[in-house]
Amino acid sequence: MSAKPIVTGLMAYGMSGRVFHAPFLTTNPGFTFKAVVERHEKKAVKKYPDVISYNAIDELLADAEIELIVVNTPNNTHFDYAIQALNAGKHVLIEKPAAVTSAEVKALFDLSKKLGLKVMVYQNRRYDSGFISVKEVIESGRLGELIEVHFRLDRYRMPIGVKQFKETKGTPGNGLTYDLGAHLVDNAISVFGRPLSYIKTTATHRPGSQVDDYFNIHLTYPNQLHVYLTSGLLIAEALPGFVIHGTLGSFVKLRTDVQEAQLDAGMMPDDPEFGIEPAGSEGKLVLMGADNSKTVEWVPSDKGNYNGLFEAVYHTVRENALFPVTEEHIAWQIELLES
Repeated sequence: MSAKPIVTGLMAYGMSGRVFHAPFLTTNPGFTFKAVVERHEKKAVKKYPDVISYNAIDELLADAEIELIVVNTPNNTHFDYAIQALNAGKHVLIEKPAAVTSAEVKALFDLSKKLGLKVMVYQNRRYDSGFISVKEVIESGRLGELIEVHFRLDRYRMPIGVKQFKETKGTPGNGLTYDLGAHLVDNAISVFGRPLSYIKTTATHRPGSQVDDYFNIHLTYPNQLHVYLTSGLLIAEALPGFVIHGTLGSFVKLRTDVQEAQLDAGMMPDDPEFGIEPAGSEGKLVLMGADNSKTVEWVPSDKGNYNGLFEAVYHTVRENALFPVTEEHIAWQIELLES
């Protein structure tokens, strides 16, 4: 990278800042991790002693050296804080969901264009090892014309979570659909584009829950392709995260990306073992021959690469490249989530 690093500030150092952002901002030479907002306990300095810990977001936005702000605060604050950052002259990388309504998405991108700044949305699940493998299998054409696709993210979490913005009725952007649904919808849109139509079903199963904790979204595409996106918080036995059926075969893959677990355990992205799935995590590719003979192949996953998203941020800010998560992708996603 010939251009200077992007001086970056984090709006929060909770799980998201600690796991998904700070490790990349400190190991990727395209970035300088300068500052973070920590209103209470100052934790970031324990691992990053050179980082400034501000007490308030206003202090972060007033730092003239900072060029890029990562908006990794609760869902219902994303829009307001991103607008503040843009008005302060900063590019923004916003955690999913970028906003709660389509009107907010339009306002964000309209303001960014007016000010000559970049709005980018952090959709890291495009860079999961399993999803990278799925895209490669689909794009290879080996499955023939696609018939049916399933993307899942299953959990088993009976207790109501401590993050009130996700669990409280009436809080914009609450519930599982806006949480994990933003990942699955983005996965589908990034491969297949905007659907012709969709049916969304949500439900609430955990005792005392005020929000949806299950959803299924059925997307229809040209040539009778059906895509199903499913997630639940009471799924005791997780099903394969990826199931793709085509006229010539099928591909089945568990969600075994290791990046989040490695980062949470303290591994840094520049570790040679980072992102490599363990043996036995291969996807199953079943192909049918002309005589109905069946061939089975075990497809190893590519290395997971969340750093690819930060590379895209760098090229977008420094070289005016098109960010892969486009404005249209986000507009379609939020339209579906808010419906």
